[in-house]
Amino acid sequence: MKKALFIYNPMSGDRTIPTKLDYILERFQEKNITLIPYRLHSVKDKTLTNIFQEGAFDQLIISGGDGTLNSIVNKMLKNKVNVPVGIIPSGTCNDFARCLNIPHYLNDCLDVILSDNMVDVDVGLINNSKYFLSTCAGGLFVNVSFSTHNELKKNFGPFAYYLKALNEVTNIKSFNLRIETEDDVVEEESLLFLVLNGKHAAGFSNIIKEADYSDGLMDIVMIKSCSHIDLASLFFKVLSNDSLNDKHVYKLTAKSCTITSDSEVGISVDGEKAQGLPLKIEFINKGLKVFAKV
Repeated sequence: MKKALFIYNPMSGDRTIPTKLDYILERFQEKNITLIPYRLHSVKDKTLTNIFQEGAFDQLIISGGDGTLNSIVNKMLKNKVNVPVGIIPSGTCNDFARCLNIPHYLNDCLDVILSDNMVDVDVGLINNSKYFLSTCAGGLFVNVSFSTHNELKKNFGPFAYYLKALNEVTNIKSFNLRIETEDDVVEEESLLFLVLNGKHAAGFSNIIKEADYSDGLMDIVMIKSCSHIDLASLFFKVLSNDSLNDKHVYKLTAKSCTITSDSEVGISVDGEKAQGLPLKIEFINKGLKVFAKV
């Protein structure tokens, strides 16, 4: 009988996953899979590291948001655990799950995991030390996700981020940004940069419509310095999935990149606060197996 380790963050999203635990166990038992639940106490949980080092399971199921996914997958890859990952999205934005078209509703999500269909996805690696799944960002708005109060996220979902972002618009501050790839060198006075693995970021859909999560390539978006009015116009283009058709947006595609600045720039990785610049980013092609619709 297969064993699946189920790690869940009880504080993610609307915090209802603990009340659904018996149903989740039942669904796996119907498929002759023993589900071993583990309640996540902290992303720095040492017991979890010991469990990964033992590696006595065939599947890893994670329930949480993008930050929870990031922390657990980092532990998994650093401990060289090579098992397929199932995702039960229960965070605020769930960008990575949305990139893979994983359903939000629990019953449908479990159907995907228990169908045993898998895809290989790319994984980003920053400064040869930290992995990411969907987004590495720097500059304007990046502190929104980790400075928004949990109760606000619980009650308003992704809209809570947009409310918080409005407070930052009045404090626009540009910075010199240099991005080097294997083919290009771009240096601009900028407001924001995004390194994406997939189509979605910060709850916004189809920022890069043609993005492919398994091609070994990252999509890099740079927002150049602009006025408040131009930034507002760009925001509405993002909402209408037309953000790349703007003179203040520069896009690159690369296998790896180095990002530097002469200013201190806030950095967010999968929605969580991270170390500052400089960043050297590469993509590990098909570095992770995930249960998803084929």
